[in-house]
Amino acid sequence: MTYDTSVFKDYDVRGMYPDQLNGDVARAIGYAIVRKFHPKTVAICRDMRLSGVEIRDGLTDAFTKCGVNVFDAGLTGTEISYFISGSRPYDMSIMISASHNPPQYNGLKIVLKGPVAVSGDSGLKDIRDMLSMDPPEPAAVPGKVTAIDVFPQWKKKVLSFFKPSDFKPLKVVVDAGNGMAGKLVPMIFDGLPFHVTPLYFDLDGRFPHHVPNPLVETNNKDLIAKMKEVGADVGLTFDGDADRVFFVDETGRFVSGTLVTALLARQILATHKGEYVLYSAVCGRVVPQIIDKNGGKSMRVRVGHSFMKNFMRQYHAIFAGEHSGHYYHRDFYNSESGVLTALMVLSLISHDGRKFSELVHEVDLYPASGEINFQVPNIPDVVEMMRKTHADAKTIDDLDGLSVWYQTYWFNIRASKTEPLIRLNVEADTKEILDVQTKALISKIASMGGVIK
Repeated sequence: MTYDTSVFKDYDVRGMYPDQLNGDVARAIGYAIVRKFHPKTVAICRDMRLSGVEIRDGLTDAFTKCGVNVFDAGLTGTEISYFISGSRPYDMSIMISASHNPPQYNGLKIVLKGPVAVSGDSGLKDIRDMLSMDPPEPAAVPGKVTAIDVFPQWKKKVLSFFKPSDFKPLKVVVDAGNGMAGKLVPMIFDGLPFHVTPLYFDLDGRFPHHVPNPLVETNNKDLIAKMKEVGADVGLTFDGDADRVFFVDETGRFVSGTLVTALLARQILATHKGEYVLYSAVCGRVVPQIIDKNGGKSMRVRVGHSFMKNFMRQYHAIFAGEHSGHYYHRDFYNSESGVLTALMVLSLISHDGRKFSELVHEVDLYPASGEINFQVPNIPDVVEMMRKTHADAKTIDDLDGLSVWYQTYWFNIRASKTEPLIRLNVEADTKEILDVQTKALISKIASMGGVIK
């Protein structure tokens, strides 16, 4: 068979079902994984997407024929896959999910014991290149499939970060978007003093209410309306596999990943002076300023879970934040946990006593555009055009995409690793500068055929 190898991204596998990714493709990937990594034991997790069972069965068929024992964790969030890899002895864990993408997509996140994420540079490209090879000879003794339930241990781990006195009876609206937060949030919040109003907690891979992508403004309108209706203190919204959490303050304002990273960095450093806190290249300037001011060591690094997990180990960092809503915790196996991060913010609000919007206002120092996505005919051409037309900048770097720094504003433009889009983020000293420069940048991208999506 021939396969569409474009599904192999920098840090995961992602494509459309059934044309690009299906049971047969999953089986071929399973055989290639065995050739590359020679696992004896593999845990498999999946989210609520309708194609998840078929893809799981393809992987399971390949693994068991090769003598690999499979441990099926069933319907879980991605953070459960990381928990398994960090706390159990299996050689590998695979999460079947396409995160925030529409229903027709699915994908695979592969991590080795640790968890150590498998990226393009650490095995995904090799798996891609082995897809069309003949299947290995069947093992003399086939592998077995065992169902596992790690939820009680996972819940104990998440709650170990807190004391009962850390939480006050806040009014919280949670939008699960018919994704895995609908299963994870009730488990974690049970017994805590929050008054939770749930939205779309039924697991449904068709996403009948909205695609679970909170970075699209229109997807949050139901959450904000419900918050106003019940007088909520805070709103939480998750992506499909629930490893990312996003926040809305009591005024209905969406709080960026930059500001949440700054708030949590300050909270953590209050009791962990001198620790490293990492942040992605797209995060705003307030993040390193807050880290440095509060006695931490800041380090700007490349975006992406496979890279960030490695950086967390390299610097022994206590925490890391991405503008995209991923938050990494050293004591959660250097990995993301959406519900753990949510509880940290709720603990912060509980202890401080002020409204969430007041806390956010303290760190909201620089006006920002938010993420603007474009579909363009040729991504490299757009990036190169931006580089050439901003050659007079104070600083230009390629840490992640292209970042261009001027005295009063800066911007980053980079290709999405999960969608056929290019993403623009702009930050400035004033709203006036932001508006002028954002308009100019959008115009330049439009001149190259770019269309805002």
